Amino acid sequence: MRLLHRMRWMLLALLLSLVPASSYAGVFISVGFAPPVLPVYVQPPCPEPGWMWTPGYWAYGPDGYYWVPGAWVPAPYEGALWTPGYWGWGSGLYVWHPGYWGRHVGYYGGVNYGFGYMGVGFVGGMWHGSVFSYNTAVVHVNNVYVHNTYVDRTIVERNTIVNDRHVAFSGGPGGIRHDPTPGERAAMREPHMARTSFQTQHVEAARNDHNSYFNANHGHPQNMAVERPMQMHGSQPNNMNHGNNAVRQDNRQNFQQNRNEQRPMNQSRPQPQQRNESRPQQQQIRPQQQQRNESRPQEQSRPQQRPEARPAPQRESRPAPQHESRPQHENGRPHGR
Repeated sequence: MRLLHRMRWMLLALLLSLVPASSYAGVFISVGFAPPVLPVYVQPPCPEPGWMWTPGYWAYGPDGYYWVPGAWVPAPYEGALWTPGYWGWGSGLYVWHPGYWGRHVGYYGGVNYGFGYMGVGFVGGMWHGSVFSYNTAVVHVNNVYVHNTYVDRTIVERNTIVNDRHVAFSGGPGGIRHDPTPGERAAMREPHMARTSFQTQHVEAARNDHNSYFNANHGHPQNMAVERPMQMHGSQPNNMNHGNNAVRQDNRQNFQQNRNEQRPMNQSRPQPQQRNESRPQQQQIRPQQQQRNESRPQEQSRPQQRPEARPAPQRESRPAPQHESRPQHENGRPHGR
């Protein structure tokens, strides 16, 4: 049975070589049988502001279907939203349509992945400029680090496609019936960006983990969801290793923050600011000159001191009656005689 899967995988790999790399129309992954049902799991809280939730899904590898855990990943740019991939039925085949980044969420088959991806669009949050706000009615966040939140349950009800059986594919026997809305069609025609290197390494880590395959976990993966993307150490998967993953993800986040911070710095042109900042220093020298100039008026303030010295005429009050004692002296002579 395992040999049959490997031969089928080699055949499908040959078909993949005929599909253009830039095509988002779909990639032939499986033939004849549908992916397993979606497992029910608890979403870990968002660890960092600006990170986006990417729901878990069943991928196809050398040994059949394997589970890619849902994970929070850094948004590649401000305003980026993730459209998850989905399985679609067509011409007797189950075709995988890969996910992508864009300004709006496009069509993902009406599959209800939960946690904001309720079947139509995305209701787990929205961008306000450079800040992403999370709708805690459907997503979980770490309130210690994430503070931009709101609650809107009405939008969740409007965009929810009931999927009680947790079907993981669209169309075909037993699949979800949902045609693209006009908004989803418009989003599909917008410029897209493929998954980031973080997501690619995350998928490769799940693909190389034997326990993630359906034939090993029987639809109950050990790691259904992780806080941060899984990483690879050599050829061994690093499942739920939050210690090393946290360090690596923090480094990546710092790299993205530096890249985002460089853009406004280039736009603000710090060199002219330095020139403007140097001018006040030169202007601070002028007060010294003003002090010199002020010192001159102090030297020229002698005319102001002269009026204060003019009380000298009071000293020259000799004609005052106090010093005019001569009449008394002259009058005193006759009395003395």
